[in-house]
Amino acid sequence: MATTLEELTRAGVSLWLDDLDRTRLTTGNLADLIATWDVRGVTTNPTIFQKAISTGGSSYARQIRDLAAQGQNADDIVRVLTTDDVRAACDLFGEVWRSSDGIDGRVSIEVDPRLAHVTEGTIGQAAALWDLVDRPNLLVKIPATPAGLPAITATLARGISVNVTLIFSVDTYRQVLAAHAEGLELARDNGLFLPTIHSVASFFVSRVDTEVDARLSTLGTPDAAQLRGTAAIANAQRAWAAYQEFTGSPRWQELARDRARAQRPLWASTGVKDPAFDDTRYVIELVAPGTVNTMPQATLEAVADHGMFRGDTLLGTHAEADRIWDRLQAVGIDFDSVFEKLEQEGVEKFIASWIDLLDTISRVMRD
Repeated sequence: MATTLEELTRAGVSLWLDDLDRTRLTTGNLADLIATWDVRGVTTNPTIFQKAISTGGSSYARQIRDLAAQGQNADDIVRVLTTDDVRAACDLFGEVWRSSDGIDGRVSIEVDPRLAHVTEGTIGQAAALWDLVDRPNLLVKIPATPAGLPAITATLARGISVNVTLIFSVDTYRQVLAAHAEGLELARDNGLFLPTIHSVASFFVSRVDTEVDARLSTLGTPDAAQLRGTAAIANAQRAWAAYQEFTGSPRWQELARDRARAQRPLWASTGVKDPAFDDTRYVIELVAPGTVNTMPQATLEAVADHGMFRGDTLLGTHAEADRIWDRLQAVGIDFDSVFEKLEQEGVEKFIASWIDLLDTISRVMRD
């Protein structure tokens, strides 16, 4: 009997690990996850790297001191450490990348989060990261902020593969889909080969429930209580419907004739925060062919241990998701406010992690 992880993979869900550090690379842990746990890619973010380097001990300390002795500052050292780890992970996923025709085997690295509201700076750093890592299975992460959207288009137009991050609302997601299409159109006009340009759109899940459920609890009504834990999955279901609508549009069909790759929806932030909920829900309830689900190892282990595969759980969910959305708004949930807060907090948290990371490296440099 196939395991749940195998069934998900066969159903067209790419399982990615939302974590990376040097210990995973040097001990064979990541290689084992690839070989025996159906892990087909890795995502990172500033918080993941801050944790990895601040707790990595000697695996990073010697390199930090060596780079400092060469005259490099903390910002330079962060870039070397993170790109070294991402490059090594790209090499480890090389066979997955080749055997999947470039679809999987992907490893992500994020631009400096302090550039989240700076378009030209984001474009420049995305190109620099692409050149520095120098691996075809890299994805450069760019946030879906107002300044990030034109940077996404410009980066794709250069032939650089992109992971669009910090997407919370369907309205923003529609803008991301359009930015991706425009980038590919420009790349085509520039004479680039479209099948080599890949992208995923990271739609954050659990944070939506965390914020909406807190507001439902504040409302304190029976109707509000009945809706706890419904917002995040309904939001993702509505995003899936938007993806299907866009990929069926004449604009996308023209790009598809030029062998463009669809920008796959990636379900991010899939670790369950509320212990009252099943810890596999943001994986099992978001199954559809051509999707990615990136998760912490604890969620991956939970799915392997007791996840109940039920096939395609996104098919035909749009109408019910809209009904739930209407009910949430009827009890008083202001989704514009929810999404604005989540995007702002997401950027701020990544900036705080980046600054903490720089502080950690500065301390090691002084020791």
